[in-house]
Amino acid sequence: MTTEVRFPDFVEDIIERKDYETLKRTLSNMQPGEIVECLEELEPEHRAFVFRFLPKGKAVDVFDMLEAPMQGDLVEAFTDTQAVEFLATLEPDDRVHLLDELPARVAKKLLERLPKEKREVTNTLLGYEDGTVGRIMSPMFVDVKREMTARQALERIRGRKNGHDWHITTVYVTDNARRFEGAVRLSDIVTADPEARVGNLLSGEQVFVRTVDEEERAARMLQDYDVTEIPVLDREDRLVGVLTADDAIDVLEQEATSDMYDKAGLIAVQSLESDRSYSLVNGSIWHVLGVRVPFLLVTLVGGMLAGAVIDAWEATLEAVIATAIFIPVIMDMGGNVGTQSSTIFTRAFVLGQISPRRFVKAWGRETGNGLAMGVLLGVLGGAIATVWQGIPELGIAIGLSMALTITIAASFGFLIPFGLVKLGFDQAAGADPFLTTVKDITGLAIYFTMVSIFVPMVT
Repeated sequence: MTTEVRFPDFVEDIIERKDYETLKRTLSNMQPGEIVECLEELEPEHRAFVFRFLPKGKAVDVFDMLEAPMQGDLVEAFTDTQAVEFLATLEPDDRVHLLDELPARVAKKLLERLPKEKREVTNTLLGYEDGTVGRIMSPMFVDVKREMTARQALERIRGRKNGHDWHITTVYVTDNARRFEGAVRLSDIVTADPEARVGNLLSGEQVFVRTVDEEERAARMLQDYDVTEIPVLDREDRLVGVLTADDAIDVLEQEATSDMYDKAGLIAVQSLESDRSYSLVNGSIWHVLGVRVPFLLVTLVGGMLAGAVIDAWEATLEAVIATAIFIPVIMDMGGNVGTQSSTIFTRAFVLGQISPRRFVKAWGRETGNGLAMGVLLGVLGGAIATVWQGIPELGIAIGLSMALTITIAASFGFLIPFGLVKLGFDQAAGADPFLTTVKDITGLAIYFTMVSIFVPMVT
C-alpha cells in the first residue's frame, strides 16, 4: 500500500535533498490549476522556491490564476532580479494590475528596473484612471500605412511579430502622425493582390473606443459587434492600443459580480471577506491572535456565566439527580443548530442571497425553521427521557427546553453574524464565540426553569 505524500512535505524533502530535477519533472506533468492548489498549501518562501522551477509559459498561466494578495507576496519573495525578469514576461495590462497590488516602494523599485521599452509601456498604462479603457488596453498591435502594398504590409507584420507572442487577426491603418484611419483583417491582406494598396482594403464602418471611456461600456461594444478586439484611440485620434476579447470578458465578469453585490447591498463584502480570510490564513501570529483571542475571551466569560447559572440551580440538581444527565443534550442541540444557522447565513450573505434589506424576512423564516425543528426534536427527546428515567414530568421539561433552546439558537445563528457585519467586525471569527455564550446561558436558564416548574420533587 502506498501512502500519498502531501505537497508541502514533498517540497521540504526536495529542498533538503536538493533534488531539483525531480521537482522540475513533477511540475511539468501538472496542470496549472493543480499547481495553484499546491502553492496555496505552501509557506510564502516555499511558494517562491517552487515557482522558480516552473516553465516560463506555465508560470504565467499559474500566476494569472492566483489571488491578487498571493501574487504580490510571491513577487516580493523573489530577488529583485527574478522579480524584474518575471514582471517583464507579463502582458502590459497584467503587469499594471500586479504593480497596483504591490507596496508602493516595491512597485517603484521594480518599475525602475524594467527594460526601457517595457517601462515606457507600463508607465503609459499607469497614467490612465482605474476603470477606463486605457488602464486595461494592450499595446500589442500592428499598424501599417494606407499607401503600403499588401506585400509591404505583410513584411511589416512579420517584423513586428518577430519576438512577440500574440495572435494577430487585425491590422490597423494609421497616417504619419499615427492617427487612426481604419482596420483591415489579416486574412484580407494575405489573400489580396501583393501590389494592392492597403487603403483600398479598408471596410466601410470603423469602430473604436477612447482611452478615457468606461471599461464596461467598451467591453459591451466589443461584445455587441462580435469582434475579437477593438482599437483604442487617445483624444487626438492616435492609435495607442487595443481592447481584446479576453480583457473584455474579465471586465464583464467583474461587473456582473459587482452588480450582484451592489443590488444586494454587499458591494464591499466580497473584497472585505477575501482580505480578512487571506490575513487569517497567511497573516502573522500576532494578527491572528489579535483577531481571534478577543472573541474567545467572550466565550471564556460566557462559560463562567453558564457555570454561575448551574451554581444558582444547585438545589434543583441535588433534588433530581437525573436533571444533570440532560444538560449536555440541551447545550449540544442548541450549539449544533446555532452553528448550522450561522453557516447558512454566512454563505447566503456572501452570495448575495440575503441582503440587509431582506434580512428581517430571512431571519423570520429561519426562526420559524428553528421552531419546527425544536418541536420535532423536543417531542422526540422528551419521549426518550420519559422512557429512560421513568419521570414524565422531566420528559415534558426536557421537551419544552429543547424546543425553546433550538428556536433561540436558530434565531441568533442569523442575528449575531449579521450584527457583527453591520458593526464592521469579522463575523467569521466572532459569530461562534458570541453564539456559544448566548445559547449556553439561555439554554441552561430555560432548562432549569422548566425543571423547577414541571418536576414535583423540586417544587
